[in-house]
Amino acid sequence: MTESVFLDELLARYPALADCRQSIEAGSRILVDCFASGGTLLVCGNGGSAADADHIVGELMKGFLGQRPLPEDMRARLAAADPEIGVGIGARLQGALPAINLASATAFVTAFGNDVSAELAYAQAVNGYGRKGGALLGLSTSGNARNVLAAFCVARALGMRTIGMTGRGGGRMNGRCDALIRVPADKTHEVQELHLPVYHCLCAMIEAHFFS
Repeated sequence: MTESVFLDELLARYPALADCRQSIEAGSRILVDCFASGGTLLVCGNGGSAADADHIVGELMKGFLGQRPLPEDMRARLAAADPEIGVGIGARLQGALPAINLASATAFVTAFGNDVSAELAYAQAVNGYGRKGGALLGLSTSGNARNVLAAFCVARALGMRTIGMTGRGGGRMNGRCDALIRVPADKTHEVQELHLPVYHCLCAMIEAHFFS
């Protein structure tokens, strides 16, 4: 399936997201550029959005809708690296799109929060992981999460591209993201309910681009 098919199907299932088409397409282009250049996607959010960040990383780091078999040259290198087990490893590993959920580093986030500032923990993580050519995806249902906004600031300073996912108003994320996907909802749980199909669509589009 082509990338646009997934977006067309999303909007057919969720007509309320029609006004998000351009921002979803913009987010998809940022992700394609990131992974095509060898960059890593950093993802962050709070509470349910931190769980969504984990979900996104899980869809990118392994097969989502497809199996993503390894290229033959990688299989050959694995076989050469260990003739006993390399062939079996190569047959079962899948192509991955490198992504990290910043909220999953519990020891680091809590240590930095305790020693320095919880509000800057994601910013510090971006400072450590971030590189020009990479991308940051931040989820905030209000668009006002201070730790996510601080992470965007560091990402921009490093030359990374930024994608925001938020609710109808966009909050303080407006003007701070290269692509801002504002779903048409205001209540936290309703925003999150629409974020899930949007990021599933993005993951499917990116997978189709690299592993069609």
